[in-house]
Amino acid sequence: MELKGKRVAILVEDLYNEIEFWYPYYRLIEAGASVTVVGNGAKEYRSKIGLPAPGGVSAESVRSADFDAVVVPGGYAPDRMRRSPAMLALVRGCFQEGKILAAICHAGWVLVSAGILKGKTATCFSSIRDDVANAGAKYVDQDVVRDGNLITSRTPDDLPAFCREIIKALSKG
Repeated sequence: MELKGKRVAILVEDLYNEIEFWYPYYRLIEAGASVTVVGNGAKEYRSKIGLPAPGGVSAESVRSADFDAVVVPGGYAPDRMRRSPAMLALVRGCFQEGKILAAICHAGWVLVSAGILKGKTATCFSSIRDDVANAGAKYVDQDVVRDGNLITSRTPDDLPAFCREIIKALSKG
């Protein structure tokens, strides 16, 4: 298993995009990673269509040193995640420590609020393109973009490329 021994956090909040959460969750487990769901401390979260996700652990109880990567799914959840100082600290710490940070769709909002996009090349869902560019990133319209330890994608259709790039990046580290 190519990711045996790798520890990955997947962030979650209410109104998450079910495909952007569950696809990487199971794909990373399949590749051998130990996956931890990190949220605000609730026992359960509901997706945009009401699909439950496990509560996992609270962002306040973990540090970037606990993980090799952090994955941020989209949906409307990133608008809630970006209001959490603990989630932003986890994302910022992971990024600053050179660990893999992956965000898809509206998860670009979390990157904006974490203040880590200046000088980076990234992609995101088209409606937040201006937010990402105004945060200092060069926006490109591609299925997956890797700039150093930052991996970004646009939509659920990009999930195969997104997950391949995460696994490739973690396999080398």
